[in-house]
Amino acid sequence: MELSFKHKEPDRTPLFEYVLLPPIADEILKRTMVEYMSDKELWFRFVKEYGLENAVKKYVEDRIDLSEILGHDMLYLCPNPVPDQIYFYDPLEEIGLRFKIKAEDDPVERLIERNKRVKDLLFNEYPEESFLVYHFAKQEMSRRGLDLPILAPAYFHGIWTDADLMQVMVLEPEIAKEHFSLATKRAIKLIDVYISMGIDQIGIGGDFAGKQLLISPEAYRRFIMPEVRKCARRIHEGGRYSVNASDGNLWSVIEDFLIGCDVDAYLEIDMSAGMDLRKLKKLYGSRVLFFGNMDCGTVLSFYDETEIRRITFEILEAGWGDGGHIFTASNAITESVPLNNYLAMVNAYKEYFNLPPVGL
Repeated sequence: MELSFKHKEPDRTPLFEYVLLPPIADEILKRTMVEYMSDKELWFRFVKEYGLENAVKKYVEDRIDLSEILGHDMLYLCPNPVPDQIYFYDPLEEIGLRFKIKAEDDPVERLIERNKRVKDLLFNEYPEESFLVYHFAKQEMSRRGLDLPILAPAYFHGIWTDADLMQVMVLEPEIAKEHFSLATKRAIKLIDVYISMGIDQIGIGGDFAGKQLLISPEAYRRFIMPEVRKCARRIHEGGRYSVNASDGNLWSVIEDFLIGCDVDAYLEIDMSAGMDLRKLKKLYGSRVLFFGNMDCGTVLSFYDETEIRRITFEILEAGWGDGGHIFTASNAITESVPLNNYLAMVNAYKEYFNLPPVGL
């Protein structure tokens, strides 16, 4: 993994899965996995029954079991929600898309109110219990003789479907700037916790594109790029790797997204939106590591196993050379992906590098 970040040729491309959710995770484990990023209500019932520490330990065991079964070389872990406390990490909730704001039908006033609420949140310390997942993961890996690098999220600069924010970026730019400045403060506060815990890689940025950008390239350069760059530089000061993440078609801002943001890696490379790994590797392969980029929404969900094998080989070939590539799907493996299709991808990877197949 370290060789890939340093752009030195490893023996094989590292294998990873960004987000692997039930029910496919259940099928692989042959037991029910309670995943808090997909079902917080079920998670809180689980915590109520077993207690927070036992629930987190069970979750960690499941995640590491999945990695061992599939042969993954790293883990992606989000802070664990704690009962009776706002889940501070959920970017959609904390940025304010779910705040019940009683304001006039004016996006500017709504964003002003959201900014006030986020300022109040900055006075609160992140609950230590939300980081149990990282402590227990390190303990469990040590017990098993594993040393998998961990990627943790600090995605606070996304646009997602935030219509108010997009309108205010045009109507009242200074209020939108305040929003992104507050996002940076929240991200850096979390980044500092991760660095203190020895987390290896930290995800920053957030979604701002689909088949095309949700905002103009100029707006990205003005509002988002400088703030993400502050996060990346804080991560570098701590001796860790910064990973910029957004799906969608980013070609119109790719130089800003990678070089302008001063990041080490690009995650969520969206094949279906036109992001070609071979071209990315040619342009930026000496400076940026690429995670990806198997398409989960179409290829893994609907293609046959023969096509999945062929595309897996193509991706591995496109990413090879001077390190700088980690193989993973472009986004979450959800219930739309049949288990046989997912295993076709994993076993195509194994075949490519002459490794034993995964048998379930």
